[in-house]
This record gives sequence, structure tokens and C-alpha cells, in this order.
Amino acid sequence: MNPKVDFYFDESKKWQKEQEQLRSIVLDCQLTEELKWGTPCYTFQGKNIVLIHEFKEYCALLFFKGALLNDTNGILVHQSKNVQAARQIRFTNLTEIMDQKVILKNHIYEAIEVEKAGLKVVLKKTTDFEVSDEFQKKLEQDSVLKLAFTALTPGRQRAYLLYFSSPKQSKTRESRVEKCIQQILEGKGLND
Repeated sequence: MNPKVDFYFDESKKWQKEQEQLRSIVLDCQLTEELKWGTPCYTFQGKNIVLIHEFKEYCALLFFKGALLNDTNGILVHQSKNVQAARQIRFTNLTEIMDQKVILKNHIYEAIEVEKAGLKVVLKKTTDFEVSDEFQKKLEQDSVLKLAFTALTPGRQRAYLLYFSSPKQSKTRESRVEKCIQQILEGKGLND
């Protein structure tokens, strides 16, 4: 146990017992406990394997390369269509965790083996992401904007493309594009 991580479990109100049990299970698999992104993260030889996090409705184990794991028990959750590699196992009570203890350890050990083997999740290319009509029109009208956008890192490009294409209404998509033009011209990402 890493004492720097203790506060996370101490401050948890709704899922404290569940997360402490998950912590015990993960640490029993000989992973190193670290604090990353404000949550407990468990690594093997410096590589992220799994983290524990909580939400309003559940707490979860998140496997960084969960898409590569065998889900014979059908418990790995693909959080959204935009998440490519990670998968969660969600819990709403302590009994669920205890009942699946062996399965959880098997997934953790499999995730370690995936990392040892150097396996990688094949991610979609930036060109595979949808470009909203509203943003496409702006790019066609403004060559400086187009140049600035193509100069961004692929991750920043993807973030903008997802942000621009997610609203259902054209008016909202257009508003988002307008708000971000200056940021793109400055070479900044969506959250910079």
C-alpha cells in the first residue's frame, strides 16, 4: 500500500468499503500502487494496468487495455463509443466484488500478461473520426484555420472532432466550432 493513496479511500463516502476491497484484491496481484489523475492506479514495471474509480451510480476497476482482455464472463463494460482501449468492471455493492474475486484476479493477471507481451490496442486514426459539416465548411472557407488544425497533434485533432460532432443540433455544433476557432489558430487543444 502506498500511503499517498490512502486519502482517496478515506475520503470516499458512498463506495468506501467496495473500493477498499478492490484495493485489497489488486494489491494481492503484486501490482505497484500509485496516485495518477487523482485516483489509485496500479502498475506493473511502470506500465498502467488498472485503476479504481468511483461514480455516482457505481465504483469500478478500469483496465487500460481492457479491449484486449478475454471477456468470457461478460463483465467488461465499454463506457462509450469514443473509448477505444479501456474497459470497466462496475460494482454497486460489496457482495458483487466478493462473488467475483477470482474472476477479477484472473482479469488482472491477464492484463499483466498483455503488458508483458507488449500488446497494443489498434486505435482509430484521426482520419477515421467524423468531421461535422459545420467544421468542414469552416475548414474549406478558411485556409489558415485548416493549416492550424492540421498542425495540431492527432490527439488534439480528435478531441476537437469529437467535441464538434457530438451535439445533435446543427446550431450547437456551429456554436462549438465558432467558440474554438481562436484556440485552434493559437495551436491549443480543446482543454489547454
